[in-house]
Amino acid sequence: MIDFQIIAAFVFLILLSIILYLKRKNLDTKQIIPYFLYFSMYRTKFGLNLMDSVSKKYRKFMVYLGYAGILIGFLGMALISYGLVNNLYVLFTKPEAAPGVGLVLPFKAKGIFYVPFFYWIISIFVIAVVHEFAHGLIARAHNLKVKSSGFAFLGLIVPVIPAAFVEPDEKALRKRPHKEQLSVFAAGPFSNIVIAFLFMAIASFVIAPIVNGIMEPNGVKITDYVSGNQTFPAENSGMRIGEIILEVDNKPTPYIDNLSTIMKTKKPGETATVKTDKSTYQIKLAKNPENESLAYLGAYLEQSTKVKDSLKTAYGEFIADSLIWVYGLFAILFILNFGIGLFNLVPLGPLDGGRMLQLALHKFFDKEKGDKVFYYVGIFFLVIIFVNIVSGFVK
Repeated sequence: MIDFQIIAAFVFLILLSIILYLKRKNLDTKQIIPYFLYFSMYRTKFGLNLMDSVSKKYRKFMVYLGYAGILIGFLGMALISYGLVNNLYVLFTKPEAAPGVGLVLPFKAKGIFYVPFFYWIISIFVIAVVHEFAHGLIARAHNLKVKSSGFAFLGLIVPVIPAAFVEPDEKALRKRPHKEQLSVFAAGPFSNIVIAFLFMAIASFVIAPIVNGIMEPNGVKITDYVSGNQTFPAENSGMRIGEIILEVDNKPTPYIDNLSTIMKTKKPGETATVKTDKSTYQIKLAKNPENESLAYLGAYLEQSTKVKDSLKTAYGEFIADSLIWVYGLFAILFILNFGIGLFNLVPLGPLDGGRMLQLALHKFFDKEKGDKVFYYVGIFFLVIIFVNIVSGFVK
């Protein structure tokens, strides 16, 4: 049965393709690979008046906030750079390790970080609007003209990823002091990181207590098999991804901790009787790759929960399901805002982090030497990102 979210994603892509075709004369399209990979921009004046009024009313605060963004930007650049280099090392030393970078799309496929369509489209809209509005806001706080705003689309034959943009006057921006330029570049990633923690706070301190009050544990869910040079017991036994482990050797496992405690009593080579919500399996346990004295299932697990039966009876399922959906949305908004905010600080090409590093190199070296150093740094990180993305598809 086809997932409704997948159908919605395809309908969205079809409608977006039709709209872009009808508006093709108003688009500024740059063909990266002609008719295959392209980037289209639709310019408007949307939001410019709001940028002007907010920056005028809170100019001093916005200026200082922009300077704070520079510090956070360079710290974030150091963090994401270390993370990418470390992940590359891990990929080569531990073949089973997950890549640190991947495509975020509303489709389930190998190498894709899957996000359900409605979460995905809401998150992309929030991330893009917050990011670009922040760029424009800090630019206007420094009395830099913002020529236009609008919507953009990265296309892979059909438009795949929607985005937003603002266009400050680049010629005027390049003439400003370095700290003003840096504050404009850093504003987008900084705003995504800040709002990510705002979403996390709301999810953790407002929504989570409510959700926890209406839920109860009902086992341990198998989310994926561990991959490597061999297949492991969970996969060999025939257990399916999505099944919920209820008992091991007739001992209930409502929590992950219960399952962990039982597994610590088992030895590699022993057989365990595992009951799930679908069937019962006799599983010969393997050696843990990280500690061969420990028994190993070879599955990625997460806590499974369900709405309390008493609440279903009293209030129906809609309210509980809605709260859970909203909690999931805020969790995704945190993850994607933080992740994409950090990724924008990678010292590479047109990304905000790249523009920041290039400007800093011009400060420490002359322009020609700074650009040369920046070129090699950019190539280095481009290769790392490429290796990470490709490894997700070939593992």
